[in-house]
Amino acid sequence: MSEEWVRQMQNQVNTLEGLEEYINVSDDEKRAIEKLKTKWGVSPYFASLMDKDDPGCPIRKQVIPSMQEQVNEFGMDNYLVWKENRATEEVRPDSIARQYHDRIAFTVVQTCGIYCRHCFRKELVVDQDLKLRMDIDEGLSWIAEHTEIRDVLITGGDPLLLSDEKLEHLITTLREIPHVEMIRIGSRLPIVLPHRITDGLKKAIGGFHKVPVWINTQCNYPKEITDRTERAVYELMSCGINVGNQAVLLKGINDDVDTFRELHQKLLRTRIRPYYVFYCEPAPGIDHFRTPVEKGAELIRDALRGHTTGLAQPMYVLATNIGKIPLMPDYYIVDKNENEYVLRNHKGETTKIPNIPE
Repeated sequence: MSEEWVRQMQNQVNTLEGLEEYINVSDDEKRAIEKLKTKWGVSPYFASLMDKDDPGCPIRKQVIPSMQEQVNEFGMDNYLVWKENRATEEVRPDSIARQYHDRIAFTVVQTCGIYCRHCFRKELVVDQDLKLRMDIDEGLSWIAEHTEIRDVLITGGDPLLLSDEKLEHLITTLREIPHVEMIRIGSRLPIVLPHRITDGLKKAIGGFHKVPVWINTQCNYPKEITDRTERAVYELMSCGINVGNQAVLLKGINDDVDTFRELHQKLLRTRIRPYYVFYCEPAPGIDHFRTPVEKGAELIRDALRGHTTGLAQPMYVLATNIGKIPLMPDYYIVDKNENEYVLRNHKGETTKIPNIPE
């Protein structure tokens, strides 16, 4: 008998008829589904979280294609080639993306539990205009030959859609490479398909080891966190895997103070550590999701600073071809002179500290 997560994937909601079992599809949504040549789909579990009657539902907007995806005023053509430095002189397998000297992203699969409409790998995973060959063993051989690589991020698509056997082979082989010190997995499945966190998965990737596994998921809206998610995260932690969150700042979804605060407080209650908030990248066809750049830093200042524990305060960054760039201006140093600094808190109150010379 197949496991529940497998049945969920086999019955992925990816047709208009299937979607109509969950929501009242609007005319605009129907038009986009019928006219756009794009891959879309979501697990039945996550589809059940959509608001049945509201086309502005933040979960619907992440799942269902939109005619706005045809607008590309600010997105970069060939974005992924630029972002992942694929047009360089270094010879690498298609599965290896690199922005840093000592760590790489290892793309092992192109299928997903949800085909996010804001995906920065949209050209590869959603629109499928970019063709790459994801050969896991070829990538493992490359990593073994490059002794400077100490940190491997396994990504996709969604790598947790690999079978337990393939995941065990992947993790075991990486752990046997002497210079690999840590393994990270990027996966939305703890959010969109928590059924995947099974005993078999925990055995394949968990347990005490000198080369730890970390999982970073993506949760963008409070309603995405359910009792099922809470249990899945606890199960991962129980086998030695910590879980962080990498939210994407999305216009009309999580770019208001109340939603942003609730999201990060709920993540902590679920034992998920807020790690990054990403500015929505300049991939093509996702202009409608982008806010002004300053918006994320303003939300951290206004929604989180002084309103919740520092554990709930992620770093706001933009991912680029030269690495992640922090986007956190200094809102808190109001003034300084040779004797002192004037500092301001979230309430507008000020205090002073000495200016210590070098």
